[in-house]
Amino acid sequence: MSVSNHPTFDDETSITDDKTLLAGLGYKQELKREFTTVELFGFGFSISAIVPSIASVLYYSLPNGGPSAMVWGWGTSSVFIMLIALAMAELSSSAPTSGGLYYWTHKYASPRFRNVLCWLVGYTNTITYISGMAGVAWSSATAIMAAVSIGSDGRFVPTIHQTYGVFIAVLIFFGLMASAATRALARFQYAIIVLNIALILAIVIGLPAATPAELKNDAKYAFGNFENRKLTLWPSGYAFILSFLAPLVRGFDAGVHISEEARNAKVAVPWAIVYATGVGTTLGFAVQIALAFCMGKDTLDILSSPVQQPMATILLNSFGKKGMLAVWAFILLSLSNLTAPQLISSSRQIFAFSRDGALIFSRFLYNINSVTGTPVRCVWFSVTCAALLGLTSFAGPEATGAIFSLGVVGQYVANSIPISARYLGGQPFTPGPFHLGVFSKPVATIAVLWMWFMTVVLLFPTAPTPTAQTMNYAAVVLFGVLFLALGYYYVPRYGGVHWFRGPVANVKSDADAPVEKGDLDGLA
Repeated sequence: MSVSNHPTFDDETSITDDKTLLAGLGYKQELKREFTTVELFGFGFSISAIVPSIASVLYYSLPNGGPSAMVWGWGTSSVFIMLIALAMAELSSSAPTSGGLYYWTHKYASPRFRNVLCWLVGYTNTITYISGMAGVAWSSATAIMAAVSIGSDGRFVPTIHQTYGVFIAVLIFFGLMASAATRALARFQYAIIVLNIALILAIVIGLPAATPAELKNDAKYAFGNFENRKLTLWPSGYAFILSFLAPLVRGFDAGVHISEEARNAKVAVPWAIVYATGVGTTLGFAVQIALAFCMGKDTLDILSSPVQQPMATILLNSFGKKGMLAVWAFILLSLSNLTAPQLISSSRQIFAFSRDGALIFSRFLYNINSVTGTPVRCVWFSVTCAALLGLTSFAGPEATGAIFSLGVVGQYVANSIPISARYLGGQPFTPGPFHLGVFSKPVATIAVLWMWFMTVVLLFPTAPTPTAQTMNYAAVVLFGVLFLALGYYYVPRYGGVHWFRGPVANVKSDADAPVEKGDLDGLA
């Protein structure tokens, strides 16, 4: 593996001429490059948001084998997640552009299929980020209402209308934040890093110190007690596979979408992806171990608690009401702040896809605000779409879960295509400073197979012999998105098949030489 030009966090001497690099990819510099490597790391680390992420998914991972599966499921899945991060980092080092996934797809896919695959990945990635951002904002709203309910000793029971109102407030607040200048967004990452590390320390150190002796478990129970039949109807093997779901959301390409705002992008972006994923999965493993040692032995009681939030229940049992609410307030803050990087990534993906003329309303969306120097229209387009997705909450939790789960399933579908195209498309690949050498193909192969496998798992129902309530409608949503995207592509006369030719160059790498940007034949 080559790791030449490994950056140090305070080293400015290795910064290359990013404008020339971007021009070589076919684009002029329009965004301001303010993100350093450590700030890019903070951006990816904030999307990982270890403690809030675990709190959000513990309800799904804990029933599938209990505490030991929770620990080893995270550990097993983390190995494969790291391979995905390495494959994505290698691509980002070769061609760091805000278009990311769809740009790579067009660059490396076979000329016969590159346009339709580029279109499909672009739309899937766009909708995935909007859906994921809406899901995080909704989780923030429900967590806020849960805290209010606990604080009132259960006297306050929020209605769906009240929760939706808080959801809109969260979207508006972080829409304003994401509209800020790039410099402000970059510097804010330091506060996010401190907040997330403090939360991790509160769980890893504070939780064992505060937990009563009767709720502490020994190593044999935490690491070796597999519970299944009383928690789920799935066979033990498949139940353990379901425990892999906890660490799936990592936002591998989030840093890629702000690569045109990064200094020394071909080095900083890949290393930020690797660092954020490696540190996040490792610290998350430590958090899972702390929870397994401090949750007591009645898993069923935790899952059936009136609080209806396993992490909140564990914290309540260990810290007491006041201590739990204090820790929960910081979890809420971290979870809410997860909305901002999701929204920023979403807006940059929309900006890049609109720059290439592929999105509806591209002429309106392709715009840089003259005051902030950021794509503000794309930010509020994302907020508006997320608010509309949130209306599915009135149709019931099944509809909401299906829409928001697209943020995970769609990400894996979109990520796997450019990684596969690099090896199956027959196009030349020029590695950047970060490349894996002889390990590239094995890493990419395992990463893609893992994503395909987990995509199938994510589309399974939550229980055998599903009912209308337990059915997983994510498959309907995913194939609906793919069907609509392809339908628009093949619409007679007006569909993308008649005019879309992939990324559109708006600058040349030098005065006379053509830009190497894939197949641009036929473009005006």
